[in-house]
Amino acid sequence: MAGPLSSLKVLDFSTLLPGPFGTMVLADLGADIIRIESPSRPDMVRAMPPMIGNVSAAHAYLNRSKRSVAIDLKKPQGVELVHQMVKDYDIVVEQFRPGVMKKLGVDYDTLKAINPRIIFCSITGYGQDGPYRDRAGHDLNYLAIAGMTSYNGRRNGGPQPMAFQAADVAGGSCHAVMAILAAVIHRQQTGEGQYIDISMTDAAFSMHALTAPSALQTGESPALESTQLNGGSFYDCYETADGRWFSVAGLEPQFFAQFCIAIERPDLSGLSFAMAPEIVAKLKADIAQEMKKKTFAQWQAIFIAIDSCSEPVLNFIEASEHPQMKARSMVVEVANAKGESHRQVASPFKFSRTQPSYRFTGAALGEHTDELLAEIGVGADDVETLRKAGVVS
Repeated sequence: MAGPLSSLKVLDFSTLLPGPFGTMVLADLGADIIRIESPSRPDMVRAMPPMIGNVSAAHAYLNRSKRSVAIDLKKPQGVELVHQMVKDYDIVVEQFRPGVMKKLGVDYDTLKAINPRIIFCSITGYGQDGPYRDRAGHDLNYLAIAGMTSYNGRRNGGPQPMAFQAADVAGGSCHAVMAILAAVIHRQQTGEGQYIDISMTDAAFSMHALTAPSALQTGESPALESTQLNGGSFYDCYETADGRWFSVAGLEPQFFAQFCIAIERPDLSGLSFAMAPEIVAKLKADIAQEMKKKTFAQWQAIFIAIDSCSEPVLNFIEASEHPQMKARSMVVEVANAKGESHRQVASPFKFSRTQPSYRFTGAALGEHTDELLAEIGVGADDVETLRKAGVVS
């Protein structure tokens, strides 16, 4: 059965991570994604190491199931091709700085005049207005401006970068997908398309889910190791005898009591909600002392048998081979154009009827240009003329 989004057709002008991850989510769920890239300045991810043969592993993953068209949008004929395509498409996703799409002649107002039902989603660092609209930035900058970085880290080490691109993916990609699907539902009800302005900084700011309510009421910002979930309580990671680590997160009294019995310190079980710095420091020191008495494997054997919210800190390869990940089929084999198989992370969505699908890995630059131009009625002779003029590749 076709994926749940198989009725949607998307023109994707985005590069790097936020847009491509978001459109990959749509592609996994069945949407037809057409990547439009510059023939002379393709997406940098295509060359991002490590390479598998002559293909970037990141590109093969982020752009799976997407067809690739190479069009020079600095040439009028290239812009005209996009104008022809958009007549038959539902959604446009782009990730340029504000104003770039307008300069190219493929902005929302222009495309809306051609297709009033179009849903146009712009993903940027700071949004389409405000004093930072034209400012360059990366994930760490967006998290810093949004207040996230200020309480991520240790008191004695200062703020630390997060291990994954939280603003790019949780902020840009996931919020873009949510907004696009909401706009699709609105269009189903009203027939109207619309413009979507996704700021990765806005999205990161909105994710202070448990800290913002208190801070906005009291005027006091969360600080490093000051909350129950950022190291200000026993909720933390502890080293084992052989230099590995375990996460200990049993905040509820019944889980913490199980944990304390397991480490042979039942006397600590009444301190699950302790927040006074001096008490927390002593509690964490006691836990750390006990955790260093056994190896990683020994603690695994102990904690697997009880419900205490204590789990091993796994590296990525260990996580990919964990029984839970295997049971959930979270690693899949995806074939490239030559039929060669790539191991990739699967879609996390599980449906009872319309399962995600993986048609092929990220395509070569312009691999589907002729195919797509034929679909919009451009003849083979005209395609060759465009190719000789450098409009397509």
